[in-house]
Amino acid sequence: MIASVAGTLEGGRLMRTRPFRAPHHSASMPALVGGGLRIRPGEVSLAHLGVLFLDELPEFQRAVLDSLRQPLETREVSIARANSHVTFPANVQLVAAMNPCRCGHLGDAALACSRAPRCAADYQAKISGPLLDRSDLHVEVQAVSAADLVLRPPSEGSAEVTSRVDAARQVQSARLAGTGLRTNADLDGDALTAFASPDAAGQKLLAQAAEAMRLSARGYTRILRVARTIADLAGSSDVGRIHIAEALSYRRQAPRN
Repeated sequence: MIASVAGTLEGGRLMRTRPFRAPHHSASMPALVGGGLRIRPGEVSLAHLGVLFLDELPEFQRAVLDSLRQPLETREVSIARANSHVTFPANVQLVAAMNPCRCGHLGDAALACSRAPRCAADYQAKISGPLLDRSDLHVEVQAVSAADLVLRPPSEGSAEVTSRVDAARQVQSARLAGTGLRTNADLDGDALTAFASPDAAGQKLLAQAAEAMRLSARGYTRILRVARTIADLAGSSDVGRIHIAEALSYRRQAPRN
């Protein structure tokens, strides 16, 4: 239906694959969240129930990125104009990528620019704390060297990972049957308490981390959701300390700006 409104259906045929949208970093706010003279859905709605990929994240205009904060929270976009008010769904998996700094060589003293490490702080500060706080996983990936390219492929390939993810999703579906929820990402309130409460050791670690990392209520909730998913991937029915610890390792403290 969204693709039909946007005029992107091919030959009027139904879409049978989940959407993947990757807008350029020069995208405007209406292009990303929707709008225009004749209101149309933006990229965040065109990616509904799929993936919205933002490459070179700090290169997007800050106001454009911050316009995603409300859709990521409510999973819908409301656009108000003088003559109309339209709401589009926007339940997406947001995936973003960025260099550590503008030159991209922060970890290499031989190649890093003369402003390192200050350039990294300035570059990363283009992303607001509230937007980072809405991200479940923050993963730093080391640069791939030429020597890495000649190594043998990893023992676990994409097919094996897909199998584990499918199994975890089936566990979630069975657990949430009859609740109206689809995945662990939907857990909140009583459902979060019922299905994602950690054991005593995990609760103690999370309380200590919440104080040390100054976690917001949103960050606290997201760590519980991630820990629940980690436990599902490990085949554990309970959320333990090890799952909380791994979830915490994927989270960085958001800059206060």
